[in-house]
Amino acid sequence: MQFDYEKATQALNYLAKLGGGQINKMKALKLIWLAERFHLRKYGRLILNDEYLAMDFGPVASSTKDIAQLQKDYLSANEYDYACRYIQSTSGKRDIKSIDNPDLDVFSDSETEALDEVFKNFGKYNQYKLAEFSHEYPEWKKHESMLKTGNISRVDMNYDDFFENPQSIKNDFFSEDKIQLQTAKSVFQETNAVENALK
Repeated sequence: MQFDYEKATQALNYLAKLGGGQINKMKALKLIWLAERFHLRKYGRLILNDEYLAMDFGPVASSTKDIAQLQKDYLSANEYDYACRYIQSTSGKRDIKSIDNPDLDVFSDSETEALDEVFKNFGKYNQYKLAEFSHEYPEWKKHESMLKTGNISRVDMNYDDFFENPQSIKNDFFSEDKIQLQTAKSVFQETNAVENALK
């Protein structure tokens, strides 16, 4: 799967706009994880095609994090130049500021729906509350003991785990019925199998 840096930039930019013009970077990354989880479980497709890492503060979209931090050393010239047209770091480098209107044409209707639904339901929480919340989900929970040893700071996550349900949360936001969830998982796995076969 090819990482979509334009969508990643516009997701950060759009969330900053929804947040009043700027947003904490860690909060934005947590909201993006939530949007990916929502979209994957409902439609069987990723939004950004990023690689996820389990870290101390929860799931992190690796390349999207580099864009959020405007890490020139880790971005291609195209990725960096494109990101700088739409977002910038604030003076404290903890927030992302929107500097141009989001280009929502890069998203499908379902992808915009995912971002809107997640912001509507979780945008009121700060980054630490969202990080704490993320620790209840299987895709992070399975790596908790390894991260707590302090010997490792990140672990690769598996998208198949996004289809699992948390044991500790009642009335979970991600509450698709079993048939819809299994259908979405099958679509995702079949698409992956085809893409791997074509490599």
